[in-house]
Amino acid sequence: MPNFLDLAPVSGDVDIAILSLPYELTTSYGQGTASGPEACIKASTQVELYDENLGEDLPAGLSIHTVPSWDGDEATLLQQLDSMTSYLIPWFMGDCFPVCLGGEHGILPSIMEAVRQHPLVQNDLSNLTVVQIDAHGDLRAELDGEPYSHACAAARALDAGIASLLQVGIRAYSKEEHERMLHDERITTFFAKDTQSPQNGSYHWNRWLQTLSSIEGPVHLTIDIDGLDGTLVPATGTPVPGGLTYWQVQETIQTLFNAKNAVVVSADVNEIGVQEDSPLTQFTAAMLATNVVASHVSARRKGTWKPMETTSGPNRQKANFRGFSESSGGE
Repeated sequence: MPNFLDLAPVSGDVDIAILSLPYELTTSYGQGTASGPEACIKASTQVELYDENLGEDLPAGLSIHTVPSWDGDEATLLQQLDSMTSYLIPWFMGDCFPVCLGGEHGILPSIMEAVRQHPLVQNDLSNLTVVQIDAHGDLRAELDGEPYSHACAAARALDAGIASLLQVGIRAYSKEEHERMLHDERITTFFAKDTQSPQNGSYHWNRWLQTLSSIEGPVHLTIDIDGLDGTLVPATGTPVPGGLTYWQVQETIQTLFNAKNAVVVSADVNEIGVQEDSPLTQFTAAMLATNVVASHVSARRKGTWKPMETTSGPNRQKANFRGFSESSGGE
């Protein structure tokens, strides 16, 4: 598999880590997200390296390391979540910026456990904001009896103790989820019916951007690509019409990274499917991941993100984490 953006391999310290999580155990409609990270990286080799905001080509003087893919083959779902966490933790220590490629949105609980290790979080997620681009609320207590389903990803992040959840693009949800959006004070939801409205969309969209600009403290950005309109990502697990435009997602990314009092400590792009007749879906995902990388480079230059000293280099050892399976009796 090529390196992300077809960049040269990294042998020294790592500034940005591209992490592949080909995880797919709970998808409930379209299949194929296990192949999504590899397809995204292959598509990224065709992405233009020049970034207008940076005024130069990526990697813009930084080292971008494409980490060998997670290859967990554990017997149970909880053991696979533990395995993903162990794979992620070494890259969440604050000395580099991790970008995770998925895989179904069920990767989020493992990412939350890895984020705990970040020096700005210090094992306390109560100061972490999660910004979620998504078509779905992902706030179900369970789906088909599975509490760690991809449809429960945001609910599990809240259960893990995050301070707040900011959602945009939401347009498909259950009654249970809608009730939680309305009554859980930690959740702020911007519905697609409002932000995409021909009459009042600009008003609601500007409110969303203002909300992002006012965030304080560490942030994780999770981008389920079905948050975009289904015409842009038809091969994602559950494409939904009426979603965000590509430019709205790009504006969201840039506004978040430009927030004066926020530090984006990690990001993920998930639910990447493989489109056989056209590379549109995986190429769109690759463009979004590239936008995240470029926005992080900009944050470094402005001093809103600074590396913290820890063990670095592309050959660092995996962590030894066992959390989900131990706390649940290994089931």
